[in-house]
Amino acid sequence: MEGKQQACTLEITIISGQNISIERNSKAEDIYVVVRAESLNSCTTKMVNENEGLLSWDEKFMLDIPSHARSVTFEVQCKKYKGARPIGVARIALSDFLGDNMSLQSCAQNFSYGLRDWDGRKNGVINFSVRGLTQLQEGLSLEKEQGKGKKKVSSSEFEDA
Repeated sequence: MEGKQQACTLEITIISGQNISIERNSKAEDIYVVVRAESLNSCTTKMVNENEGLLSWDEKFMLDIPSHARSVTFEVQCKKYKGARPIGVARIALSDFLGDNMSLQSCAQNFSYGLRDWDGRKNGVINFSVRGLTQLQEGLSLEKEQGKGKKKVSSSEFEDA
């Protein structure tokens, strides 16, 4: 009875993280967030260092949501000398952002979700906002925001790679 979901674009702002713990013997530095919607395409924030338990990114992305996607994953990672290491993940149903009828919400909504480490233990909170864009809004928004730090990722960019 489920209708086919239309592909859409979400404007996601990664605001901050709180109480995210790293291994006892590691420094909380070079921490970033990877956001994806059941796709190989992803958006990545810049790396930041912890400041008294708070991580602040304040980065905005335009994330294309494939029509088959049912969730968005926020993965907090820490860059170490041997590569990146995931330290917390939150997988959130699209219906939390878009409502049960999967309609786009034109106003930004703020969210705070708990993160879990790979062992399933609680590991802090990620704060972000989400705004759905219709095709018309998306075109207008991209024209207005070019050069203002927004990044747009679409699947067509990766087909040639």
